[in-house]
Amino acid sequence: MLKKLEWKTVFKIVIGVLAVYLAVHYWPNISGVIGTVFSAATPIIIGAIMAYPLNILMSFYEKHYFPKSNKSAVVKSRKAVSLVGAVITILGIISLVIGLIAPQLIACIQMLVNEIPGAMDFVISKLKENEFVSKDLINSLSSIDWKSRIADIVETVTSGLGDVVGVAFTAVTSVFSVVSNIVLGVIFALYILIDKKRLSRQLNKVSQKYVPSRFLDKITHILSVLNDCFHRFIVGQCTEAVILGVLCIIGMAILRIPYALMIGTLMGFTALIPIVGGLIGAGVGAFLILMESPIKALIFIIFVIILQQIEGNLIYPKVVGSSIGLPGLWVLAAVTVGGGVFGIFGMLIGVPIAATFYRLVREDVNPKPQLLAEEKEE
Repeated sequence: MLKKLEWKTVFKIVIGVLAVYLAVHYWPNISGVIGTVFSAATPIIIGAIMAYPLNILMSFYEKHYFPKSNKSAVVKSRKAVSLVGAVITILGIISLVIGLIAPQLIACIQMLVNEIPGAMDFVISKLKENEFVSKDLINSLSSIDWKSRIADIVETVTSGLGDVVGVAFTAVTSVFSVVSNIVLGVIFALYILIDKKRLSRQLNKVSQKYVPSRFLDKITHILSVLNDCFHRFIVGQCTEAVILGVLCIIGMAILRIPYALMIGTLMGFTALIPIVGGLIGAGVGAFLILMESPIKALIFIIFVIILQQIEGNLIYPKVVGSSIGLPGLWVLAAVTVGGGVFGIFGMLIGVPIAATFYRLVREDVNPKPQLLAEEKEE
């Protein structure tokens, strides 16, 4: 038995070393195959990502759709009605955000284009009063016809763009590819949500059959913690964004600051990005208000600073921070690292992943009674 076991071990080592050698030696070919597979599976990946937040809404509607009724018609229609309600809710939110932001944003850009010539004349007149500015610089700025330059830029953007046929073909191809992936992703997401219970049962059966029991419990626990952290983070972040947007709209309306509805909506939308989202919305809002009234832009900046303090010290810790159980230092670290690696998408997924890792490590390091005591203190 010992010799048989030793030969099995040697055989496994040889196979492992051979696999590593082949992977390193033929890595370009292997990476190409992996890239092709991932490219082909893009709609499925998009569908799985879409299905997760949709499932949160769908589960909410399922719990509140005649929960005490056992009638056959209600039970059979619960899944379909909840799914339709979730899709309509997401589409309604997206349409609302675009409808509130886009028209006023376009109007602000048009106003900015129209105001640039006058602003440049004002800047040049102020520079002439300053003795330290070179006269050559002033003369070169004065000689520019800013209105014509802006018109040329707009014309170039709208009608130039080099080889129109080539650019158009490339753009149409890219757009078609993206749109087709999104449409297929939506279809996959709907199928996943319709058959989510069956898929869950099938996954459990396959896991129990092929995954050793000593690993299955750990994997199940890790996935459970990951799901809980993502669920809490999404719900908390959306709630916090709505609260921040509403407070911003109310405050700007009271202070009579222009673009209250648009900037408040933008603040709430960008607040979905942890830590820095509110700052992005505030920066864009301050710039738009500055075009109309510098004094009101200053008032808006002061108001946003106060609102950010309230949001950071009261709203975020209560709504998001406590729900995911991650200290502020690690939230900032997760946003920084996630944003540096994957951009905005990394900022969104960095916090729940860090919260999952933090909770698993804390469970492993601390005994259970001590862990319960820490949770009560928090």
